[in-house]
Amino acid sequence: MIEDKIIQILKQNDLLRVIDEPLDIYLEIPHVAYVEVKKPTSKALLFTNPIDSKNNKKFDTPVLMNIFCSPKAVELFIGDADQIANEIEALLKMKPPKDFMDKLSMFGKLFNLKSVFPKRNNYKGECQEVIKLGKDAKLSDLPILTTWEQDGGPFITMGQVYTQSLNGQMKNLGMYRLQMYNDGQLGMHWQIHKDSNHFFHEYKKAGKKMPVSIGIGGDPMYIWCGQAPLPIGVFELLLYGFVKKKNAQLVKSITNDIYIPQDVDFVIEGFVDPSVMKIEGPFGDHTGYYTLEEEYPLLDVTAITSKANPIFAATVVGKPPLEDKYMGYATERIFLPLLKTTAPDLIDYYMPENGVFHNLILAKINTFYPGHAQQMMHAFWGVGQMSFVKHAIFVNQDAPQLHNDEEITKWILNRLDIKNILISHGVVDALDHSSPKFAVGGKLGIDCTNEPLQSSGITLLEDDILLDKIQAINSDVVSLKQYFKDTNTPVCIVKVNKQNSQLQLIEQLKVLFDNIKVLIIVDEKNNDLENLYMLVWRVVNNIDAARDVVIDNNTVCIDATNKSAVDGFTRRWPDDVDCTKEVIQKLKDKKIIDIDDEFEKRFYL
Repeated sequence: MIEDKIIQILKQNDLLRVIDEPLDIYLEIPHVAYVEVKKPTSKALLFTNPIDSKNNKKFDTPVLMNIFCSPKAVELFIGDADQIANEIEALLKMKPPKDFMDKLSMFGKLFNLKSVFPKRNNYKGECQEVIKLGKDAKLSDLPILTTWEQDGGPFITMGQVYTQSLNGQMKNLGMYRLQMYNDGQLGMHWQIHKDSNHFFHEYKKAGKKMPVSIGIGGDPMYIWCGQAPLPIGVFELLLYGFVKKKNAQLVKSITNDIYIPQDVDFVIEGFVDPSVMKIEGPFGDHTGYYTLEEEYPLLDVTAITSKANPIFAATVVGKPPLEDKYMGYATERIFLPLLKTTAPDLIDYYMPENGVFHNLILAKINTFYPGHAQQMMHAFWGVGQMSFVKHAIFVNQDAPQLHNDEEITKWILNRLDIKNILISHGVVDALDHSSPKFAVGGKLGIDCTNEPLQSSGITLLEDDILLDKIQAINSDVVSLKQYFKDTNTPVCIVKVNKQNSQLQLIEQLKVLFDNIKVLIIVDEKNNDLENLYMLVWRVVNNIDAARDVVIDNNTVCIDATNKSAVDGFTRRWPDDVDCTKEVIQKLKDKKIIDIDDEFEKRFYL
């Protein structure tokens, strides 16, 4: 009987499914979690008997996945996101006290901040009940998962990576994927824009090894803090203290000087030699694509410590919707007040899950003068992690609620004026695969704060008639569907059996632009024209605005096909992240998962 308090909270709220069937850390366990989180009633999963069939090994440590399985779970482990946002906003708007009562009120608010700062303790923590050093510290003793068939190996997917600057004054908690190479080495996938990478270069310049400790499990709030978009130099555990109203309790690692929360389940300690790099990846990531192999730093493990009865926390990433959907909503709400400090006319923002966050953002603003939205676009692209956003659409204060997908989409399409489209260039997420160069690419901003258009400016045709006309021009087009025909900007999506650059097709179809307002081109393979949710996912993933958006008079054309040499694309285009069919069938046969063909088709499994 597992007495872990996180497990108990999940059980008490009917948010836990326990799976006692022995399942493999290679594909099987991750596939179950991947399917579960896509259900509207998804639960956290506790796998009590993980096995490693390749090495004929059984683990005593259970695997816990899908911790943030629902809005209810997020509220249980993080809190009421709107209330937290209100507290942050009140703190940011604090004014000097006018009288004695104001002083008392301010003192109360400031006194509450005493719990913000993490507390360092001299004792050993729960996470150090079992200590393994040197060669006894084996990563293979942990049930580290291999999620996807093309992954470069097993990856820790919910590792809390604790680092500090060379002088020890700045601390950081980040959540990065960590590839297991062997029993004593992990790949450190901290991207070029992350605090840990900045610290890394300090150590490299000084010629010193960098201490790193990785926590796994413990309070789920640590996990959420690890992905929170705080400004550079702000230690993420300050956010833990602010939200939880209690200090994070830290203890010193056994073999380095990094302090970690005393109640995590596992701690992997070690040092990174800045002179050593190793190829990391590929890995099926949260974009729904495999990210390509790149060189990253290498951690040499010096110790693994744990609770006496630890639980191994993990997550699964791939095509949406996933666990980060629920975590992301809390992040949106809580960080809105902080975003307003640099964009004061911002009312609200929304990062749709099928836009995989950085690929698409909708923002509602108070508009006061011409060009205001364009100004806000540049502000967004210059603010912290918002600088990675590829596509931003701005609406004014009268727009519907941003999370109402259908209403806000129609609002936007009724106001999409060609003259208000801005294409720029700048930094993009390191995971982006569509940009011509690594981490740099095109950006698209659309200002829909104007009044509705008077008309579409086109003569709309029925789908079958338009398809016949298009196929008479180019037989590579295999099917077509038009969406939002009742708006001023109907969207025509065509599937092609791609042979050449789609710039040729766009040029050929100009004779039909009197009948097309927005043309989107996708590949025939792996796309369903009836599945708008996944089409949005595909399009915002696959385009680089500077290359793939063509505007001709009254028509916008978007080439969302996979790119290759015919497009002058010199990088390797990665595959979709797909489940292994044999594993899905095996799990069905064991009655571990219960899904039909429609479910698999809907979510592009």
